[in-house]
Amino acid sequence: MTPEVVLGIFGEAFWLIVLLVTIIILPSLMVGLVVSTFQAATQINEQTLSFLPRLIITLLVIMWAGPWILTQLTEHFIRLAKNIPYLIG
Repeated sequence: MTPEVVLGIFGEAFWLIVLLVTIIILPSLMVGLVVSTFQAATQINEQTLSFLPRLIITLLVIMWAGPWILTQLTEHFIRLAKNIPYLIG
């Protein structure tokens, strides 16, 4: 295996991880921004007011995007497993 092949595989895997994490984290960040703005405007400093909506949104996004995420990871693994003979030799 040449270094270019290893870096190509690493790049594909890294890009897939960045994409999947972005899909999960981005809605939580947006909700956190809205809640923080609300807290700053009303001067309410409650920890659970910030934490609970983000947790709920993150869980809902995982439930909604979970099948697609699993499909992407499975396709990447199958593609790697099928290419093992070509990558080794």
